[in-house]
This record gives sequence, C-alpha cells and structure tokens, in this order.
Amino acid sequence: MELRDAIDAARAVSRQAYAPYSGFRVGAAIVTEGGALYDGCNVENASFGLSICAERGAVMKMIADAPPDDHGIRLVAVVSPNTAPCFPCGACRQVLREFGCEEVVVLDAEGNPRRYPFEEILPNSFGPEAL
Repeated sequence: MELRDAIDAARAVSRQAYAPYSGFRVGAAIVTEGGALYDGCNVENASFGLSICAERGAVMKMIADAPPDDHGIRLVAVVSPNTAPCFPCGACRQVLREFGCEEVVVLDAEGNPRRYPFEEILPNSFGPEAL
C-alpha cells in the first residue's frame, strides 16, 4: 500500500510544480522508515541554478516536519508527466544518500513502477560514515 500511496502522492504533487521556463514538471514522495509520507515538487527560478528539484523539496519537507528519529528514507517515488522514466539528478541522489535512501521507484513509459535499490543508481557513494 505505501508504494501506491507514494506514487499517487508524487503524481498529484507534480501538478503543483512551478516550471514556467522548462515546462518540465516533477513530483517526488518520500516514505520514511517510520512510514510517514512527505512530498515535493520542482520549483524553477529565473536564475536556473537556484531551482529546487522535487526530490530535494520532499527531503526539506521531511526534515522540517518529521521527528528527528524518523529521517531515514525507506523509498522515494519520482513521477513526471513529461517523461518516463524520470530518475533523480546527481545532486538529488547525493541528498537522498545522506538520509540512507534504500530504494528509488520510477514509472516506466506504460506507467508501471520500476524499483531500484539505491546502490544501483548511486554506486560506490560517499556518505556521512566516510567522514
């Protein structure tokens, strides 16, 4: 049930994306280790480098709203009505890695969920334990 909930939340929040420059809308939904769900959408800026991706928006929402002991990410679902599959960018992968993301779920061209262990999309990653 939580996978379907995350996909539905990501799809719904993608409609809220602020993408006046690219028209590329993305929604993401995180499920924490404790089972809570946090969503986010991309927000573009005229100064493109200041744009925020959906995945990082969802992480910021999780940090702001979740109890400190529930910051572990069980999975993230990423949905875009513009393209499928829509994988997190490199910066988002690194931010998700910070919180121990275990799984990334994207939709294929037919709308079916495709599940990837996080290590598969960011192999040999750098994380807090390396410091």
